[in-house]
Amino acid sequence: MTAPAPAPIDALVRHFTDLRDGTHAGHADRPAKQRAFTAAVDLLDAPARQVLAEYDTHLLLGTGTLHATGPRRDQHGGSSAAWRLTWPEQRRAGIPGLTLHAHFGAGFHHPHLRGATVAEWPLNVATADQAAELLPTLRAIVAADLHNLVFQRNWRIVPALRTTARQTAARQTAGRPRPGG
Repeated sequence: MTAPAPAPIDALVRHFTDLRDGTHAGHADRPAKQRAFTAAVDLLDAPARQVLAEYDTHLLLGTGTLHATGPRRDQHGGSSAAWRLTWPEQRRAGIPGLTLHAHFGAGFHHPHLRGATVAEWPLNVATADQAAELLPTLRAIVAADLHNLVFQRNWRIVPALRTTARQTAARQTAGRPRPGG
């Protein structure tokens, strides 16, 4: 008996099957695929918000602001939705916030998911369970985005690291004699 495939492998198989068959979520025509994308965005909303809230709590120390667009049509006939977490240090550095971006380009057979600096994950969600299975992927996208943003600037854009650096410096100097004393 073979164990069920892990969620990311199952998602890739769904994605590749769609590519093979020219479908998305079992639909071949664009309007039905569009409805499936809108439903996927709705299902993805709670997990996307959860992941960005985790980063805000643990790394941005609650300084972040979450903005979600909901599904939108673009001027080329495609659709997208985005969840962005911005914070003061990131804005001052002039770099993008942590982003989960679902997009279904006009010429695409199916939608994709990406970050601000991390590109293209398959987005093939038709149930709440499938959306919940994406939590590790969403966390990975956001982790990779934050890593890339730190690489573009430096670790100082992460508030939790500045606090830790001050605490480490205080511990290192706590046992040293004061100059002149």
